[in-house]
Amino acid sequence: MMKLTAFVSGKVQEVGYRARIVDIANAFGLRGMVENLLDGRVKIIAEGEDERLKWFESAIIIKNTLINVSSIDKKYSPATGEFENFGKLMVKGETDTRLDTAAGYLNQLVSAVNNMNDNLGGKMDQMIGKQDQMLGKQDELLDEVRDMNRKFDNLLENDIVELKSDMAEVKAALRAKGIF
Repeated sequence: MMKLTAFVSGKVQEVGYRARIVDIANAFGLRGMVENLLDGRVKIIAEGEDERLKWFESAIIIKNTLINVSSIDKKYSPATGEFENFGKLMVKGETDTRLDTAAGYLNQLVSAVNNMNDNLGGKMDQMIGKQDQMLGKQDELLDEVRDMNRKFDNLLENDIVELKSDMAEVKAALRAKGIF
């Protein structure tokens, strides 16, 4: 059994890093604690089997949207067995402050979503207006096509009448010559 003492730097306070460390440590079956330090770092003490501590050491290097571990100063020593489980140390009032901060972020998020919905509603109204304009133009185009069809039908009808008349004259001329 070994003991890992790690001092983690980066964006690791007020971002849920310690809670993640507790979950990871419990998943590996480790014992120890994690706490915020006044200088902005997080201190982790973990005890357990050598191999599990190595896996844990890799797993605590978290980089995501909120958490960004920039460096870890670590030291190994023999385990003392002083911990019964793995937990998070907090200063008095820390949970209340975090809940207030989280509530503030949630309020900002709700406001942003509402603003987005309002903007989206306005955009949808604009799109519906443009769609109505296009439907109006479509009706105009349909009327134009119908008018052109009527004109074309009249033109064809006149041409057919003229062709029939010409055919009648040709037949009459052929009859007069005795050809038909």
